[in-house]
Amino acid sequence: MTNLWIPLALASAFLLATSDALTKRALSVHNAYLIAWLRLLFSLPLLTACLIFIPVPNLDNTFYRTVLTALPLEIIALVLYTKALKVSPLSLSLPFLSLTPVFLIIVPYLVLGESISLPGALGVLCIAAGGYTLNINKISEGILGPFAAIRKEKGSLMMIVVAFLYSLTSVLGKKAIEHSSPVFFGIIYYIIMFVLLTPIALFKSRRHFKKGAIRATILPGMLDSVTNVTHMTAMSLTKVAYMISVKRLSLLIGVFYGYLFFKESGIKKRLLGTSLMLAGFVIIVLYH
Repeated sequence: MTNLWIPLALASAFLLATSDALTKRALSVHNAYLIAWLRLLFSLPLLTACLIFIPVPNLDNTFYRTVLTALPLEIIALVLYTKALKVSPLSLSLPFLSLTPVFLIIVPYLVLGESISLPGALGVLCIAAGGYTLNINKISEGILGPFAAIRKEKGSLMMIVVAFLYSLTSVLGKKAIEHSSPVFFGIIYYIIMFVLLTPIALFKSRRHFKKGAIRATILPGMLDSVTNVTHMTAMSLTKVAYMISVKRLSLLIGVFYGYLFFKESGIKKRLLGTSLMLAGFVIIVLYH
């Protein structure tokens, strides 16, 4: 199994974090559904252009069933993710997104029969734990603070569901890739997701459409198209848990972007999370 997936996964993490950083200010003044939809829209020109150069693989019933199963889950995850960010503080909801790699220790084995090594599992858990602590703003209030808030914070519970749904869509994506090709699946998946999200986004943002939202999402959308290609290609070259865990380093990159460009404080308090994530990455690379 080639190690090309490592730089591809890192590139995917970097591009995702950069795209998120570019839209951070836009999300503070524009409707979240509209921004999500526009990012998809502006990713499509580059992706659809790639279809000219990509041979269409032989598609079987498994491919169609897998895509039709994954897409509703992806849309539900996106809607819940948006709502979670709206109704709960980031410090109480975002840490739970780091549970996705934990779920991926088990889910790929059940769906794909894909297992990982014991050291690999340790690396995955380190990245998950690092991502969790990285996003707790007030660690002094207790590392289990987000869990304690589940009863009163709907966003926390929503994000747990999102993390689980992303583990399912990641595995289903890998299965669809095995029955098509990485780039072809990534392009088709984005196109159909855009079509399905369009009525939801236009309805939710019908009174909030502003021209500034278009300008704010052109570059992030273009970056998302490259993120898509690197993500799907890396996924085809390694096990799902490893690839998604390495891509979660985007959370780490996002912290540094927040410090450099948005003057966010508390970066020193996040050294524990940073160290855990880097240790997990090293373990996966050396012992996967």
